[in-house]
Amino acid sequence: MISRRGFSKVALAAAVGATTLGACSNGASVDTTRPRTEFPPLKQIDAGLLTVGYVDEGPADGPPVILLHGWPYDIHSYLDVVPLLTAKGFRVLVPYLRGYGSTHFRSGDTFRNGQQAALATDVIDFMDALKIPAAILGGFDWGARNADIVAALWPERVKALVPVSGYVIVNLEANQQPLSPQAELGWWYQYYFATDRGLRGYRQNTRDFNKLIWHNASPTWKFDDDTYDRSAAAFDNPDHVDIVIHNYRWRLGLAKGEPRYDAVEGKLAAKPTIGVPTITIGSDFDGPAKDGAAYRKMFTGKYAHRVLDGIGHNVPQEAPREFAAAIIDASAL
Repeated sequence: MISRRGFSKVALAAAVGATTLGACSNGASVDTTRPRTEFPPLKQIDAGLLTVGYVDEGPADGPPVILLHGWPYDIHSYLDVVPLLTAKGFRVLVPYLRGYGSTHFRSGDTFRNGQQAALATDVIDFMDALKIPAAILGGFDWGARNADIVAALWPERVKALVPVSGYVIVNLEANQQPLSPQAELGWWYQYYFATDRGLRGYRQNTRDFNKLIWHNASPTWKFDDDTYDRSAAAFDNPDHVDIVIHNYRWRLGLAKGEPRYDAVEGKLAAKPTIGVPTITIGSDFDGPAKDGAAYRKMFTGKYAHRVLDGIGHNVPQEAPREFAAAIIDASAL
């Protein structure tokens, strides 16, 4: 997930009344009388180490927007965001991350690596495969981290950026520092995943485990079983458990990354700033940090910050109009 401190704030916070979703600031409108429950047939493309399953909607010559999901979510977090953006003329692409849905490794011998540099490099490979020189990037959870990294290290590939929870690039040295007992409580699953029992438990109870995370990370979001089941199908990917477990063990220094990503991780360890036009989003998931003050200095270009009260971690699905508005407005910064 996004932040050790941020998650604990939500896990311990009192429930807040849900807000009414407002209209997209640029006037985008969607027919809500027949809400869609699925994307059109997905596309598939070989990109780097992967064959990637992805959504591709909107005019082929429209400004490209790439939306990135996190754990334990999937492309359906953007089901209602996509039509808001295509109505404004954007071409919107939503890829499954490695270990989710129809994204698979091209070789059975490839290490199932969940470290941040591998996931961010997948985004560059995806853009290269589709011959997209630059795009607007948006994301939450792992997706926000991937978008942040691409913007920090390959700024020429990013027209604008919308990361939920702001600057969430992992610093391995900082991750070795203990937090308060209350804060550590919110990070319980990371320590569970660090054990063999946790690996077996997550493999055996993947769907139930992830549904619990949905409830804890978005305590006021009243999603139904159909909504969850649509996303949970993505967790049946044969590499899902290995990617998730490696990701969290790597963050704690309990699993090694791959040498091929050492140069990228070395640059990230220096805490690079992000200079592309950016709108960050804070929600109740971030607790007191949702004002964005803690990471403001990491964004050095045109910048704005928005706070969504009453919204949990899955911002695009809980507040699609507000998220789409941020993408539209960031493109105009």
